[in-house]
Amino acid sequence: MLRHYESLGLLRPTDRTGAGYREYSDQDIRRIFHIESLRSLGLSLRDVRRALDDPGFMPSDLVDDLIRQTRERIAAETELLTRLRRIGAAEPDGWEDVLRTVALLQALGSESAGKRQRAALSSVDGVPVPTEALVEAALNETDANVAGALRWALAQSGDGGLALLAEGLDSPVAEVRKRAVQCVAEIPSRKATALLRDALTHPDIVVRRYAAMALGARGVADAVPTLIDMVVEDANDVDAADALSALASRPALADQIATRLMESLAHGVTESASARRRLTQALADIPGTTASRALADLSHDEDRVVALTAAYILTMRDAR
Repeated sequence: MLRHYESLGLLRPTDRTGAGYREYSDQDIRRIFHIESLRSLGLSLRDVRRALDDPGFMPSDLVDDLIRQTRERIAAETELLTRLRRIGAAEPDGWEDVLRTVALLQALGSESAGKRQRAALSSVDGVPVPTEALVEAALNETDANVAGALRWALAQSGDGGLALLAEGLDSPVAEVRKRAVQCVAEIPSRKATALLRDALTHPDIVVRRYAAMALGARGVADAVPTLIDMVVEDANDVDAADALSALASRPALADQIATRLMESLAHGVTESASARRRLTQALADIPGTTASRALADLSHDEDRVVALTAAYILTMRDAR
């Protein structure tokens, strides 16, 4: 290496012995350490020479460029490490499996929505895609069709992605949180249900609402307050009312839901006429005497639309 430095004019020995050996002074030794120090930062030998010999050389631009290059190299190495971990998680039996897994991972990252969707769908019947890759793709997917395919694939994979989806629920990005709860909502397991229960107290109201919708379909009574709030606030109120109706198929819950709906009307939860009408309509599919009595009272409401709606619902209930 010292001979190479000398051939480049980067270092010259102060003297030579009678036998022809190079002799280096203390100043030469310091220069050697300076060269090695600068090389450790990633500088090329050409830049090292400029740094040591050019009095006008300014290191700031070069250091900034080295920082950029280093970040790019770290990102590339991290991506490679992630891909290798995912291939290892697929537990390939041979190189054919490795190549198929690589092809699926590449397809999931394709710019073509069609390719991404086919990769998601083939991950169940073909070579399985590592769950971590499916979760990452689902949390970042913007195409509705591809997102649906990814959620379906995750649901088929079981609970393996729940821990990563739970991290997604705490993402600083609102869209990622929304996609995470949508994914959890399609996983039909007890662990997913428990995660959705926890999400009912999430600070993001969108997460709370999606969790409530999913829990309503699963018959979890904890979702009732959020579902009623959705009716009041006109936030996907039709689906929220359907979820309340599904919960009310359990006799023990029907009267509780009817009572909560009436409390929202009676206690001034909302002064909006349209909200009162939505709450009245939500009573339509709630069975039981409590709902019927509530509708009978509402048929005399000061709001003519509320009164007519309640009267019509009572007529339909009597006909049934």
